[in-house]
Amino acid sequence: MRRLWGICLGLLALWSGLSAASRASEGPVYVVAVEGMVDKVLVQYIGRAIQEAEAADAAAIVFHIDTFGGLVTAADQIRQHILDTPLPTIAFIDKNAASAGALIAYACDRIVMAPGASMGAATVVEGTTGEAAPDKYQSYMRGLMRATAEANGRDPRIAEAMVDPDVAIEGVVPAGKVLTLSAQEALRLGVADAIAASIDEVLQVLGYGPHPIVAFAQTGTERVLRVLASPVLQTLFLLMMLGGLYFELQTPGVGLSGLIALAGALLFFAPNYLSGLVEFWEVLLFLVGVGLLLVELLVIPGFGIAGIAGILFMLVGLLAALIGNIGLSFPSAQQIARAIATLVSALVLVGISAVVLGRYIPRTRRFQELVLGSGLSRTQGYTAAATDKQQLVGKQGQAITPLRPAGMVEIEGKRYDVVSSGQFVAPGTPVEVVRVQGRRIEVRPLPRKIA
Repeated sequence: MRRLWGICLGLLALWSGLSAASRASEGPVYVVAVEGMVDKVLVQYIGRAIQEAEAADAAAIVFHIDTFGGLVTAADQIRQHILDTPLPTIAFIDKNAASAGALIAYACDRIVMAPGASMGAATVVEGTTGEAAPDKYQSYMRGLMRATAEANGRDPRIAEAMVDPDVAIEGVVPAGKVLTLSAQEALRLGVADAIAASIDEVLQVLGYGPHPIVAFAQTGTERVLRVLASPVLQTLFLLMMLGGLYFELQTPGVGLSGLIALAGALLFFAPNYLSGLVEFWEVLLFLVGVGLLLVELLVIPGFGIAGIAGILFMLVGLLAALIGNIGLSFPSAQQIARAIATLVSALVLVGISAVVLGRYIPRTRRFQELVLGSGLSRTQGYTAAATDKQQLVGKQGQAITPLRPAGMVEIEGKRYDVVSSGQFVAPGTPVEVVRVQGRRIEVRPLPRKIA
């Protein structure tokens, strides 16, 4: 009986589709790709596509779906865009419509699947671990799937079974399993209206005549954002940010390392924020940390509370960005522990890279071609009296720039680049040379004489 009911629903839906197609305008058919992760960039792209199709009085919009899912909030926004448009909408599931992809397909007036395609498995999961999210998220997704199925005259129980393993349907899915339908099963149960192998065949099956086809493309900015948000590049940007920050803290001022760290931070946060994977407060927390660190390095002498607080703010901001939270609602302790392990692993990798680069790169042939080697020795007849600074040990002078700890002093009318022995030295402070190692001149401040 249930099988017969499913066949009747399928025939009724197909007849409705043919009737709608016969009443459709003579405008073009828009084909909109729904591929990769469902995120906020995809929301903007689909919103633009629907607006342009409506302005062109399109005959229909075909959503070419091949996705394993993504953000529930983004999928809900796409669902609303599709339900709100007056144009006929068709979901063509080419390979996969899993999770958020199933919700998007259910929002369309008609669903057509390619041979071998699948649809379902819409359980909400946390982050990239695949673990089921708490029941409040599952309840929200069940409600979305049920309401969307009802809006287009489909069986809401089948839609709920794609989310909740406790929903059992006799002859379809037993309790304890989440429903995923093949193309033939979806057709038999009335979820899919037809099976077709291509866009042209989809239009032919649904009764659309020789309409021109418009393949709606993403903008260059949208493509770049989705590429930059890939896990491989995001790992590289994280290492750029942490590595650049580490090397910048080893040298005074703001140089190449600081610019690399800034570029890494921008490339890490911007795509994730625009894609909806990072919250605004997480970015703000990181920026506050950067600000405190800059104040410590450029304004306040030494390294104290502001610097430590800045580093902590930055690490907490990064950690929050790596956690799949929604607003201030965080996942399980196990998920947080994984994010901490990821951040610690990145920090350890940066430390190892710093040691390797510092020890081995100066020995490479390419590096030796860029710097002056040890070939100009005194035994070969070369002299450089100006670089022999051992005679400066014990001599006194005056700081002419702040030493943070590097800076410049004047000794016997000559200026030298020096470093202080750990503390901040203000301009005009008397100093004494305590050690010379190669080109490194170390000084200590002397107490000012009282007149």
